[in-house]
Amino acid sequence: MINQKSGISRRKLLGAFAATAFVAAPAYANAAGFLRGAGNIRRIKMYSTRTDESLDMIYWIEGHYIKDALAEVNWFMRDWRQNKARDIDTRTVDIIAASQQLLDTSSPFLMLSGYRTPATNNLLRARSRNVAKNSLHMSGQAADLRMQGKSVRQIARAAFSCAAGGVGRYSRSNFVHLDCGEKRLWGK
Repeated sequence: MINQKSGISRRKLLGAFAATAFVAAPAYANAAGFLRGAGNIRRIKMYSTRTDESLDMIYWIEGHYIKDALAEVNWFMRDWRQNKARDIDTRTVDIIAASQQLLDTSSPFLMLSGYRTPATNNLLRARSRNVAKNSLHMSGQAADLRMQGKSVRQIARAAFSCAAGGVGRYSRSNFVHLDCGEKRLWGK
């Protein structure tokens, strides 16, 4: 939950987690199965140094996305420069969550960039040739992430094993780009 403020009862989520934890555990062993809908819960854990916000959220239970949880994910992944949010594609959220499970860690992803307005994307394009003109960030379908204690290579390997989207390795800048677009791999 973002900074402990949520429209979802913590007790309700913990109860749902406890009721499904034993059944869900085996499903997380396989990322492809996870993305096909196996397992009874999905959780995402991130931190933003840009906004100093944390997100630790169960956003999917027994085959259903939790609307209020996704609203918090959308706000967390907002364009912090413009303070504007949009719906983040649930496929991107699923790839992030599956990658985190495959990394077998309780550490959160550090989110560098989620949704970007066209204005922010243009600003970043003026500073770097690595920013795409029609970036999937602008449609809420991408995130740039890093994780303390995990290398770019480890994160990229976990994300790419999901076989569900694009994975860009940016070793010099120490982050991985994940998106739910066409399956592809680039960078070092």
